[in-house]
Amino acid sequence: MSKIKCAIIGSGNIGTDLMIKIMRNSKFLEMGAMVGVDPNSDGLARAARFGFETTAESIEGLLKLPSFKDIKIVFDATSAGAHAHHNQVLQQYGIQVIDLTPAAIGPYVVPVVNLDEHLDAPNINMVTCGGQATIPMVRAVSRVAKVHYAEIIASIASKSAGPGTRANIDEFTETTSKAIEEVGGAEKGKAIIIMNPAEPPLIMRDTVYCLAEAGADQDAIRQSVKEMADAVHAYVPGYRLKQEVQFEEFNADRPLNIPGLGKLSGLKVSVFLEVEGAAHYLPAYAGNLDIMTSAALAAAERFAETHLSNTQQEEIA
Repeated sequence: MSKIKCAIIGSGNIGTDLMIKIMRNSKFLEMGAMVGVDPNSDGLARAARFGFETTAESIEGLLKLPSFKDIKIVFDATSAGAHAHHNQVLQQYGIQVIDLTPAAIGPYVVPVVNLDEHLDAPNINMVTCGGQATIPMVRAVSRVAKVHYAEIIASIASKSAGPGTRANIDEFTETTSKAIEEVGGAEKGKAIIIMNPAEPPLIMRDTVYCLAEAGADQDAIRQSVKEMADAVHAYVPGYRLKQEVQFEEFNADRPLNIPGLGKLSGLKVSVFLEVEGAAHYLPAYAGNLDIMTSAALAAAERFAETHLSNTQQEEIA
């Protein structure tokens, strides 16, 4: 079976883990090049040992590589600030860009929720680790009942938060909050991230609170959440519900006070998640990074499969 060549910009933890996932798990992709800025990075060294082309000259170096002419998909695992320049360059060559930074130049995409709606987008944004983990749950509730408000808390091990994550904290909260609304379906969204310095490092935990319309069908919500969790688990094996969905009614006599929105009544839905990494390159506790690379790979696989199918149909015609 023919495969689509891809490149990764960003030879840090996320980029290196993604490279290994492509090598181990991909049906439709093959690595073409690894791009970085630090010539001494472990990611570039590993890529070179695997026989892939490498450069420490960023996007400009990628353009000079012999394999660039065959690259159809590029993953950007750098920073929100750098991504704007990278995307501008790559769009000139008609390359499909998958953005793992919070830059949000392209539409927000959570594979299990809305990937099919954006197969024609030249750039897609993978939101954030917290977004990939929690937005499916918000969507699971909103497809059953109207969600007035959704709040997510992503708790990650401090050791799993590298320089890129720490530099993008503001973008994390802003991007995730917007995506909770645009992709998750909540009228208002809020995102919080906690970096836990505990030793030994804790596996990523996520809490999702939704205030749904009063009288919403609890059994239907419970079933919707389970089905969505199973769907995410299909491409993120370490993704799981930690316990049963919790419900609490707030009526007009006992409303829930939400800062910025005031007192609201309805059904509070609480979902508790755990995301364990596959430990391909990153430690198992770094589920926050693993879910990003897994989601990006799932999206790229669909793009590559579609491209190969279209090419095959053109050849037949």
